[in-house]
Amino acid sequence: MRQGFTRKPKADSSAPLKNYITPGGLARLKDEHHFLLTRERPAITEVVTWAASNGDRSENADYQYGKRRLRQIDSRLRFLMKRIEAAVLIDPEAPRPRQAAERVFFGATVRYADAENNQHTVSIVGIDEVDLARNHISWVSPLGRALMKAAEGDEVTLRAPSGATQLNILEIRYERITVKSFEPPPGAESTPSSNAPA
Repeated sequence: MRQGFTRKPKADSSAPLKNYITPGGLARLKDEHHFLLTRERPAITEVVTWAASNGDRSENADYQYGKRRLRQIDSRLRFLMKRIEAAVLIDPEAPRPRQAAERVFFGATVRYADAENNQHTVSIVGIDEVDLARNHISWVSPLGRALMKAAEGDEVTLRAPSGATQLNILEIRYERITVKSFEPPPGAESTPSSNAPA
């Protein structure tokens, strides 16, 4: 090896994708984590403890279900913690340099026309924030990738399984993106003692 020559390390293709996220999306992840840790898990633990005290665990449905549910909760807690720790917070309302404000990046709300001249508006968010009912699309989705770095007036190509189509960028805005807040799912425990029989 020649002196002064250093080999560049290979890019790690297995490196995790950055978890870009808006403030509302990060708050929702944290709210779900807090709910599972402080309300749902203690409630299920109480039911499992009660069921275990009733004797034969092998035929005890409450015990079996509770143990399975605890594994699901612990798995979800680990997943949420990893997503929160990897979060790269980007506020769409934060000031940005003019050139960046005139192009589509994470957090942009984009109005575009498709090949039939139908207009659509989408907001580009993180993968944990996708909400098609609100037109929130992921920055790594085919549409998100097609729009990325485009400016008003640009024509971009969307490559989808159904084929390629042209989109015309009509407007780019950076404004607050309202993310639906976390709500406990139906059937969740509301208090640690709500499911334990009297």
